Formats: sequence, C-alpha cells, structure tokens
Amino acid sequence: MPRSVNAVASRARRKKILKAVKGQFGRRKNVWTVAKNAYEKGGVYAYRDRKTKKRNFRALWITRINAGTREYGMSYSVFMGKLHARNIELDRKVLADLALNNPTAFKAIVDLVK
Repeated sequence: MPRSVNAVASRARRKKILKAVKGQFGRRKNVWTVAKNAYEKGGVYAYRDRKTKKRNFRALWITRINAGTREYGMSYSVFMGKLHARNIELDRKVLADLALNNPTAFKAIVDLVK
C-alpha cells in the first residue's frame, strides 16, 4: 500500500503561516522553519503584550488624572479616595478623557468631591 502524506493539508498549513509572516525581514518571510519559529514567537509576544497594554494604559490614565487634579490643588490619591467615598462610579479611562478633552466637566467633578 502506498504511503499517504496528505500534501494538500501540509501545503495549506505552510501557506497559512508563510502568509502570516509576510513582510518580515530576511529568511523569516520565506524559509519554512525560520518562518514557523518567527510565527510562534510572535504569538508569544502578542499574548504577553495584550496584558502589558492594559497595564500601560492604566498608568497613562493615572498620570493624566493626577495632572488634572494637581491644577486644582489635589493629589491623585486624595481625589480617588474622595471619589470612592462619594460613591461616584467613574472609571479611570473616563476620568482621564475628561481631564484631557473636557476640563470644565472635570473641574465640576473635582469641585463635587472637594
């Protein structure tokens, strides 16, 4: 009985990965073993950095809120503490957006918690 290797599926699998690494530098884009390693490593980086992105944005929002509250003589930690004490349910993303794009609304919130 002849050996069956299913070349159609193997070729399709290789084409899928080579298409995913298209545009990379050097042999990473056209040599199967190098491309496969680059694809797998890229997946590891993507998984890791989806978590890191959340961390980075939270730090950015905190920085923006802190800068906004300092204009009115209050620190970030005091502001957030008073916000929670008043049961105002605004998250950091919304507060940072208000501090940056709508200073009058942000000032109203700061005056409310003072």
